[in-house]
Amino acid sequence: MARPITFVTGNAKKLEEVIQILGNKFPYPLTNKKVDLPELQGEVDEISRSKCLQAAKIIQGPVIIEDTCLCFNAMKGLPGPYIKWFLDKLGPEGLHTMLAGFEDKTAEAVCTFAFYSGEAGDEVQIFKGITKGSIVSPRGPRDFGWDPCFQPEGFEQTYAEMPKEEKNKISHRHKALSMLQEYFVQKSEKETDSAVVCKKTKVEV
Repeated sequence: MARPITFVTGNAKKLEEVIQILGNKFPYPLTNKKVDLPELQGEVDEISRSKCLQAAKIIQGPVIIEDTCLCFNAMKGLPGPYIKWFLDKLGPEGLHTMLAGFEDKTAEAVCTFAFYSGEAGDEVQIFKGITKGSIVSPRGPRDFGWDPCFQPEGFEQTYAEMPKEEKNKISHRHKALSMLQEYFVQKSEKETDSAVVCKKTKVEV
């Protein structure tokens, strides 16, 4: 059986959503664990890459980490990777108020998953999903981050107001996970083909 991959999170809601999106097509066992990682500054991909390598050292095995950004176009991408602290201090209402002096209320929700096998010589794999939308006055349940103030492009509801199934079809997280899932399906197929060839060679010998 394939070695389990650890999704580094202590957020039960986030794990629930990831499992729901991946469904039963994901070819590897997925577990989760909360790991305290240093909060880094910089560009999103570099932050994800560094955190993934550090998590793999702690877990001593293959890991997946996630970074989520909320980027206001009027602020040239801010708060971006620092949205966690802005949300903690201001709440969804405060995020909406930040754009009160700007005509442009558009934003991008960005989800980046990073995977590292833990094997020396392997590279960190990056999977990024982006959903365009706007920052609006908060509507809907307040149990999942900034969802109440983000309304995806082409929809009349905020993330928070949408049924989970509908949100999971168009969200930034879904787009990133779709790429991650495709990568692992191909990886699993290659490993299976390699095992078959190896077995066949042994039989012939």
